[in-house]
Amino acid sequence: MGDPADPAAVVDSDGRVLGLQGLFVIDASIMPGVPRANTHLTTVMIAEHLAARMIGEPQKPQA
Repeated sequence: MGDPADPAAVVDSDGRVLGLQGLFVIDASIMPGVPRANTHLTTVMIAEHLAARMIGEPQKPQA
């Protein structure tokens, strides 16, 4: 996951596969690095966040 200008990036910050239309990847493979925590919870949060962005839910303010 990264900037479309980055040659190492495969998906953008919305999970869209660069160079293809209509294809999204939203799973653990888009993490730029492996976290030192349980990857399950991180993957669930990525999926929930990007799914909300896909359907147009407003961003919740961070506390």
